Amino acid sequence: MCERSTGPPGTEGAALTVSIRDVAVSAGVSVGTVSNVLNRPDSVSPATRDRVLAAIHTLGFVRNESARQLRAGHSRTIGLVVLDIANPFFTDVARGVEEVANAQGLSVVLCNSDGRPDKEAAHLDALTEQRVRGVVLTPTAEISPQVGTLRQRGVPVVLLDRRAPGPDQCAVAVDDVLGGRLAAGHLLGQGHRRIAFIGGPGGLPQLQERYEGVVAAVREGTGSDEALVLITPETLTVAGGREAAARLLALPAGQRPTAAVCANDLLAMGALQEMVRRELRVPDDFALVGYDDIDYAAAAAVPLTSVRKPRQELGRRAAELLLDEAAGEGHEHQQPVFEPVLVARESSTVRHPRRSVAS
Repeated sequence: MCERSTGPPGTEGAALTVSIRDVAVSAGVSVGTVSNVLNRPDSVSPATRDRVLAAIHTLGFVRNESARQLRAGHSRTIGLVVLDIANPFFTDVARGVEEVANAQGLSVVLCNSDGRPDKEAAHLDALTEQRVRGVVLTPTAEISPQVGTLRQRGVPVVLLDRRAPGPDQCAVAVDDVLGGRLAAGHLLGQGHRRIAFIGGPGGLPQLQERYEGVVAAVREGTGSDEALVLITPETLTVAGGREAAARLLALPAGQRPTAAVCANDLLAMGALQEMVRRELRVPDDFALVGYDDIDYAAAAAVPLTSVRKPRQELGRRAAELLLDEAAGEGHEHQQPVFEPVLVARESSTVRHPRRSVAS
């Protein structure tokens, strides 16, 4: 056994390590008995168990859980790799993953890829070295080769907020084509006939699907592809939303949309900030619809209409599938797809006649 600990602070042995053998000598029992107290306490008589626990307390012994887990072949942790931890959507997803993991006595290692394939690959390599029980992953545009390597080593990987490339892997996704249709259909129902899509489509399949849904709804509602304006900011952030709104408002009056579907709520909040800065009325001068329905959407200065995704439920379901696959008994790959819901708020419901928008 290689379980060791520092001694209790303030004692002469504080700078020394205390091994399980030291505990056994102090308690007058075998190393195996100490191990049983730590791992199978019911197999040891109460008197002996109390003696061993007293020695553990006196010596300040703390078991080396990492060493024990490595001997078992895997740790009591799972990995969660997300695209952007600054986006509250992923914070809520992480809560769902953690809820399921903690209920099974497991911990979650949270990694942020920033949407960069190189960072994602580095995180997956590190999680492999830590022998995690499995990984929940929101991939970058292209699924990393490390995913295949992990799975070949028997480490399950569940894709989250992304459809799986084939039937032999678990994934949890949202029908983002439907989400795009809901957002654009809502704006068309409010009387808008020229709509912008802010945020893509870019390389992420989720954004491509949202864009496809918006395109289909606008085409059906207006009979023209020219009724849709595509704005692709540098980032999918609040700053990106401000940038996109400025670009929209710089368009000639005849080309300028009166509403926008944003690829996420951060973009919508940035666009809202720029509209307010220019003293435009939202939604009377310009209507906005976000995506994800993070908590901040309802709390914005003008509460944002948004397409709601079941954020925590996505995390919970992904973690459940991961742990079921890790158990390895009769597991069947599943790929549930959740339906989004439009939540209408003040940012898109016209209250007064619309006036022309100054550039």
